[in-house]
Amino acid sequence: MAEQSGFQFLLISDHFHPWVPQQGQSSFVWSVLGGIAHATKRVQVGTGVTCPIMRIHPTLVAQAAATIADMMPGRFFLGLGTGEYLNEHILGDAWPRIEVRQEMLAEAVDIIRELWKGEEYSYQGTYFTVRDARIYTLPEKLPPIYIAASGPESAELAAEISDGLISTASGDEVVKAFRKAGGRDKPRYGMVKVCWAHSAEEARETVKYWWPTSGISGPLHADLPTPKHFDDVVEAMGEPQIPEDTVLGPNPAAYLEGIQTLYENGFDHIYLHQIGPNQEGFLKFFKDELLPQLEKEELVRESI
Repeated sequence: MAEQSGFQFLLISDHFHPWVPQQGQSSFVWSVLGGIAHATKRVQVGTGVTCPIMRIHPTLVAQAAATIADMMPGRFFLGLGTGEYLNEHILGDAWPRIEVRQEMLAEAVDIIRELWKGEEYSYQGTYFTVRDARIYTLPEKLPPIYIAASGPESAELAAEISDGLISTASGDEVVKAFRKAGGRDKPRYGMVKVCWAHSAEEARETVKYWWPTSGISGPLHADLPTPKHFDDVVEAMGEPQIPEDTVLGPNPAAYLEGIQTLYENGFDHIYLHQIGPNQEGFLKFFKDELLPQLEKEELVRESI
């Protein structure tokens, strides 16, 4: 439906758990990507994002991503990040501090790129071991690797080791750090949080129920272990806090403003995160009302 509605690219999360229990579904992303490969013909698709350092070894991420890229030639990109405790602690491993996870991510990216050469590969590193591994199913064109960053330090790492940036930060600080560290000519994906509904009030209530964690950020968001813990934090907060940059309701002008702001802050690819279960209503709104406005304002450059 998103492809038919005019979107140029899609992102799909790689989670073991939802953030809060009422969100319900949290499927295995690589199975879903196989279905998406079958159901779509044009749209680009990427993980937003996969953590290749704990729950899934980088050798398996390399194989899974290569297979999906072969199933949708030229249409897949691999988004990677340092992960959240919510998903990565399930095997009982200790949760490293962010500096260690960044080192692990850099090592994992090296392993993935080596395996994508299609040759037998062994490696004994600081964090990972690979023995006699070779990936036989490879696409004709390897997918790009984009790295998620929420702050300047992670943006600098992304510029050094990846082909592009993915961020949920709406300001310009992350993009500036990424560009300064060598990412000036690389794609920069930014997110606008939206909730389409028939009224702003209906959208506000939808966000409070389905995305009450939207106001939780920083180490707390990365370090909580289960959906119940997120639930407890939401309860302790009282009334859920909706970030000011969240677009609510049916007015296309508000969406245009949010998208334009991200462009001005240096993002050249914008993804819209529709909150709540009414995806069909949002996609109809996008196709019938928002996309014509984006085309009129010349904001669609294979970027939405």
